[in-house]
Amino acid sequence: MHRPKGHASSNLAMVSVAMAMEVTFEEARAHLGVESQRQWSPQAIAALLALFSIVTVVAHQQQKQHPFELPKAAWYQKALPTFADALALVTTALANADFSDVKYRCEHG
Repeated sequence: MHRPKGHASSNLAMVSVAMAMEVTFEEARAHLGVESQRQWSPQAIAALLALFSIVTVVAHQQQKQHPFELPKAAWYQKALPTFADALALVTTALANADFSDVKYRCEHG
């Protein structure tokens, strides 16, 4: 019988982290509609969740600084923005951003 190396507490901690990640991925699939391929690595799925989080936080900050009206559809009224709305807001903000100062600071230290 093969026994895992290390202390029982460290093995238990690793299992606990793995279970928490699996629950997080399952919740993302169920509540956010995140679809992933079975062959995707945990790192790829974690990167997808990180990107989702970054877009959400940036959109929230952008909306606080420059409030916008939710797009209206003829067939229903949205009470809250969707992720598609957040992604559109962040994409527009990045497209209109002036990065010349960043380039200057990189070139001139």
